[in-house]
Amino acid sequence: MGKASKRFRLFIKVFLLFFFLSLVGCASGLTNIAPKPPEKFERLGQATGKSTGFLGVLGTAYYFIPIGLNERVDGAYNKALASVPGATGLVDVSYEESWTWIVIGTLRNVTITGEAIRELR
Repeated sequence: MGKASKRFRLFIKVFLLFFFLSLVGCASGLTNIAPKPPEKFERLGQATGKSTGFLGVLGTAYYFIPIGLNERVDGAYNKALASVPGATGLVDVSYEESWTWIVIGTLRNVTITGEAIRELR
């Protein structure tokens, strides 16, 4: 077995390793952006919340380290609720996502906008 054959077998092994690792990836459960509103509620006004996560390290095609990605939606929703005093939920919710490239990765921004509500009893 020659040197070229050993190098080729090593290349195939490394390629297959990266291929299978790319299939596994990161995963998370579903996130409910806005729970079902109560039967009776009062509208309090517009609410907006923003949150950011990071995906990066290495070159553009190789971004693989998620930092704070799964918490972005929950964080933006909670900030939207906190932006209106007394709010207990949101209705008419919209979700916007954008990203910014920062050489070593990308910042992934989420904005949640909706009408803040308070449950009436």
